[in-house]
Amino acid sequence: MDVSEPLTLDPTGSDPHGEHLALRERGPATRVDILGVTAWSVSEPTLLKKLLTGPDVSKDARHHWPAFAETVPTWPLALWVAVENMFTSYGSDHRRLRRMVAPSFSARRVAALGERVESIVDELLDALAATTPDGEAADLRERFCYPLPIKVIGHLMGVPEDHQEDFRALVDNVFATTLTPQEAADNTVKLYEVLDSLIAEKRDHPGDDMTSMLIAARDEEGDGSALTETELRDTLLLMISAGYETTVNLLDQAITALLTHPEQMAHVREGRAGWADVVEETLRYEPAVKHLPLRFAVRDISLPDGQVIAKGEPILASYAAANRHPDWHGESADSFDLTRTAPGPEHLAFGHGVHFCLGAPLARLEGVTALERFFARFPDARLAVPAGELRPVPSLITNGHERLPVVLRPAA
Repeated sequence: MDVSEPLTLDPTGSDPHGEHLALRERGPATRVDILGVTAWSVSEPTLLKKLLTGPDVSKDARHHWPAFAETVPTWPLALWVAVENMFTSYGSDHRRLRRMVAPSFSARRVAALGERVESIVDELLDALAATTPDGEAADLRERFCYPLPIKVIGHLMGVPEDHQEDFRALVDNVFATTLTPQEAADNTVKLYEVLDSLIAEKRDHPGDDMTSMLIAARDEEGDGSALTETELRDTLLLMISAGYETTVNLLDQAITALLTHPEQMAHVREGRAGWADVVEETLRYEPAVKHLPLRFAVRDISLPDGQVIAKGEPILASYAAANRHPDWHGESADSFDLTRTAPGPEHLAFGHGVHFCLGAPLARLEGVTALERFFARFPDARLAVPAGELRPVPSLITNGHERLPVVLRPAA
């Protein structure tokens, strides 16, 4: 196989599993073209975990990507490397920014959100039951998977309800990979306008929420030693976008997997597997993010096959391909199996190492609560179309469906 030319990743994400297979066939790491930027896609889990935990790899594009200045003005995914928050930080800056946010995702704080999550789930299920006639389909991505995490992250961040839909459309475009550079830039401008409005509102009327907490930390240390104004804004962007889009996809993919694998649903109903197993196996089988841009080599990195990732070259963490790697999960790697034995449903859906997702406990709480209550309320739910007709969201990053039409109950 000739791997001298980079593999061009499909911006529409039309055949993700075919693409993941092609990546693995080219070796543990291979060059890819991601919307005009050449990067190393890493899909072998042992190598990927090693790179994610070592000091040889950074997420700070400004300091460790020589092509940063010339690339960002015209690259549609510029926001993914240009923001200034813990997502793109390295070393002491990352530790400082992560410490600012970590208390909001402590075990105690997440547990305290449990009743609120249950209340939101029940409200959404009531609305579905009241407005969907027996035998007719509801788009669960639109009416259940979307609004739950929007309302939860809105509650956590203090985003007023009338602002939440503004964030939804703009965050969707952050994950889109079919926008032109100008469309992406225009979306970024609008997104920051909404964020600035939220910050101004919370400065005038603080509350018991993460946004107010971060503003207070910023304003009490006016010299920026705790948090610069740019870091404040970009940290809010990270919390809202990461806490929303990924959970939408988790719910979407979990419901789809259960409705297309009735034998696995039987394991849950008969007590051989729990709802936490559903969440973890879904995160392995169909992670919310397929590829996560970008990281950068701080120094030359020698790979096991003799290749070298040169200092300054970009690295793409290909989580979905790694999660199904046969060296990790054997011949059943492409199967949805809630009774998976060692190493179990281990996955990289939340990342690995110092950048492991702080919001993972909250996402798991939302997933277990939503799935358990949904299937208790609608035990006869079924897909309204053949599974092959479900269209993926047009993105090489996000991993969900454009629509999820489900018949909730048999026709009367």
